[in-house]
Amino acid sequence: MSSESFRQFPARNRLRCTFFINFHKMNSILKAAIRLNGIRTVLHPVKNLVSVSRPQNQILAARNLWYMTSIQSQKLSAIHSNLCSCGCGSRKGVHTKEISAEKELVEFLTEEILAERKAQKVKTIPTEIQGFTASLNGAEVTLTKKTDSELIKITFNVNNSVDTDAEPEVNENLDKPEIGELKSKPSFKVDLVRGDNTISVLCSFVPPSEQEDGYNDSFGIDELSIYSGEWNENVYSVSGEVLDSYLYDLILNYLEEKGLTNEFVDKLSEYSTAYEHSAYIGLLEGLSKFVAGK
Repeated sequence: MSSESFRQFPARNRLRCTFFINFHKMNSILKAAIRLNGIRTVLHPVKNLVSVSRPQNQILAARNLWYMTSIQSQKLSAIHSNLCSCGCGSRKGVHTKEISAEKELVEFLTEEILAERKAQKVKTIPTEIQGFTASLNGAEVTLTKKTDSELIKITFNVNNSVDTDAEPEVNENLDKPEIGELKSKPSFKVDLVRGDNTISVLCSFVPPSEQEDGYNDSFGIDELSIYSGEWNENVYSVSGEVLDSYLYDLILNYLEEKGLTNEFVDKLSEYSTAYEHSAYIGLLEGLSKFVAGK
């Protein structure tokens, strides 16, 4: 309303109009203030909390603390629920896999031991082989034979002695083809002892490929030495590869007279195979007991 129009009213009317105009302005200001206060309340809940009376303030604060604690407890509970119940500190599934792996290993070993025992041809290891007395000490085997003039001692170790290079023979004509067994062919040392003197001959099995080339011997000479007393690293030895061929054959003939024939060496391989197989089964049984915690 313009000032000129406002002056057209009577004085009393003008006074009343002024009151209502002022009241309307005040009412608008109050509404704006209320709206602003509501916005501040939404934007600043903490400030609104302060404006509440002390008892109400304490109640709201306690509720907020309880709410935050409950959320944290739920989070901690969720984390704890993901852990293994045995107290190992691992997450669920990790410890279970370990237990499952142990169980699977024990089950496999049980089946493997039964299968190996079924395939075992020699249940009891002989104590003698063609006049030689056998002495077993872990993986080491000692064969001895004493004559009037000398002591013949043969020693070998079954560790890593299984011949894995030879391809197993399969008979395709059989309904159930039999795969050739693995054979133990260890290097062996022959000691011929007379008094304080010893001739030591280190021997090894001749590879099948060389036997096919015309060699009739099952074993060959790798090293030759002779010494007095106990052997030590200062004892001279000569490689079988550099021995005179005629001398080489003469030494083989000499060993043959002492009982180390091709037949005997083949028996030695059979003995070593049986003992190595027995030792392997013992290893499986020991592993099974260890894993099972027995």
